[in-house]
Amino acid sequence: MNDQTPDRNPCNADRDDTRQYPPQKPATETRAVLIRRGLALSILTVCWDLIEGVVALAAGFFSGSVALIGFGVDSFIETASACIVGWRFAYEMRGRSNEQTERAERIASVTAGVLLLLLAAYLLSDSLLRLSGHGREPGTSLAGIVITGASLLVMPVLGWAKLRTASASRSSALRADAYETITCAWLSLTTLAGLGLNAIFGWWWADPLAALVLVPLIIREGLEGIRGEEGEDGCNDGIGGDGNA
Repeated sequence: MNDQTPDRNPCNADRDDTRQYPPQKPATETRAVLIRRGLALSILTVCWDLIEGVVALAAGFFSGSVALIGFGVDSFIETASACIVGWRFAYEMRGRSNEQTERAERIASVTAGVLLLLLAAYLLSDSLLRLSGHGREPGTSLAGIVITGASLLVMPVLGWAKLRTASASRSSALRADAYETITCAWLSLTTLAGLGLNAIFGWWWADPLAALVLVPLIIREGLEGIRGEEGEDGCNDGIGGDGNA
C-alpha cells in the first residue's frame, strides 16, 4: 500500500512539472527571427514602392497632377530608405560583430532620418507653392485614384508591422523607416482626397493644406533618426533587444 502512495515531495513535483512545459527559446533565436522579419518587411516595402512610384509618376505626368508626382517621388524616397534598412538587417544576418552591426545601424538610421527631412522639405515647398496658385490644375486620373487607394490599404499595415519589429529589435533605423511608411499612408489619403475634392467640388487647396499638417511630425522623426535618440516606444540605435549592444 505504501508503494502506491503518490510522492508528495515538492522537489519531485517540480521535477515532474517541468515535463509539461516546452523549453524556452534562447534569446539568440528570438533575435534571428526579428532580423529576418525586418529584412522581409524591407523587401516587401521596396517591391511595393517601386510599383507605386512608377504608376504614380506616370499618372501624375499624364494628368498634370503635382500631388501625384510628389506622391511618386515620396515612393522612391521610401524605396531608398527601405533598401538601406534592409542592408542593415542583412549585414547582421551575415554574422557581423556587434561593433560592425552597430555601425551599420547608425548609418541606416542617419540615412533614414535625412530622407525624412528631405521629404518634409519637399512637402513644405510644394504645398506652399500650390497654395500660392502656381502650377496647372490637375485633371482626373483613374490610375492615380486606384494607386493611392491601394496604398491607403497597404501602407498602414506595413507601418504597424515595422513599428512592432523596430520596438522588439530596438532598431531606430527601422523605426524611422516605419514613420516614412506611415507618412506615405497619410500622403495616400491626402492625395486621394485632394484628387477627389478637386474633381467633384473644385477644392484645389485641400491637398496641400492637409500635407502641411504632416511636416512637423516628419521633421521630428527625421531629427530623432539622425541623432539616434530613443523614441517613445523605447527604440534606440542599440542592437540587441536584450540589452546587448
